[in-house]
Amino acid sequence: MAVVPVTGPASTSTRPLYGDHRVPGLDGIRGLAALYVVIHHCWLLAFPGYPVNTGPGWLGWLVHGRLAVVVFIVLSGFSLALSPARHGWRLGGTLRYARRRARRILPAYWAALAASALIATAVPALPLSEPPTFRSMIVYSLLLQDVLAAPAPNGAFWSIAVEAALYLAFPLLLFIRRQAGALTALAVVTVPIVAAGLLRPGLPANPRATGYTWELAPLFTLGVLAAGIVSAGRRIRRLPWLGMAALAGAPVLTLIALQGSQWTVAHYYWLDLTIGPAITLFLAALATHRPARLIRLLNGRPLQTLGSFSYSLYLVHMPIVALISTLIVIPHTGSHLAAFGTTVALAIPLCLATARLFAAVFELPFQRHR
Repeated sequence: MAVVPVTGPASTSTRPLYGDHRVPGLDGIRGLAALYVVIHHCWLLAFPGYPVNTGPGWLGWLVHGRLAVVVFIVLSGFSLALSPARHGWRLGGTLRYARRRARRILPAYWAALAASALIATAVPALPLSEPPTFRSMIVYSLLLQDVLAAPAPNGAFWSIAVEAALYLAFPLLLFIRRQAGALTALAVVTVPIVAAGLLRPGLPANPRATGYTWELAPLFTLGVLAAGIVSAGRRIRRLPWLGMAALAGAPVLTLIALQGSQWTVAHYYWLDLTIGPAITLFLAALATHRPARLIRLLNGRPLQTLGSFSYSLYLVHMPIVALISTLIVIPHTGSHLAAFGTTVALAIPLCLATARLFAAVFELPFQRHR
């Protein structure tokens, strides 16, 4: 029986595929978030019982892989909006933008979809996936999995549909920002989401089986609006953005730690919305080139390289982790902790090597073609 994944980072890598990109450290964040999700899925298979944390307490930070989605969504909006923010919030050609987004997302996604479908068909009982049907291939090929339920050949692919929908809304979001200002743009997106959560109490605790989309649109919007920091005046840029990020994030993280994993999972709808501002403020700090030591770390070659193929890592990691855990590790280990450690030791190097090769074939050629 397939295990429902906690997260799939909604993140195609948003390196400067459209527009200018001069904020250091973003690739490093992207790479770390993708690697965290891989380790999270290793944890998910080694310690069954999610959302109950059945692992040791010192590994509790791996329970909430879902929060990596927040990082990816905010980062996606932020990265895409950097160039428009420098040019009066103008996109510079909707058709050109759409073509670049399609080249960036679709070739690698379709290739990973085909590979995942083959693996899920060959190993029907593989966790984190389901044997695909004809409906599956149509729904997933057209990126409709967030609105139409179908067996998932790769449980992480729900987030690609979310990102695609947000990319479609991006030009309209820029138009509202340009014509009516940042507060109006944020209100247009956020007010309906908050109202939906308040008027439908079951929605936050029981999100749709086909995806988590409601609360992610405001996060994307926050990232878009935060990109305005790159054209802000000196007085705004000198604000203590990192300190404000810490103040915004500390209460949410404390609440998660105190309430535990079951409560947290049941309230992701609201927690996503409340942790989003902290991520946004942190990205604003990076855009002002502070703190310098952290930026040097995030901008170092290892993390830069990891970030360069993080989209491929996200696309291909889940079947690899599931195969290693199910067929190799669990049958030959006597404890859950040993299974986790062995899965990490075997899966991480293989996932990294496979993702880098996959990116060389299905990502880089399409990024270079303009």
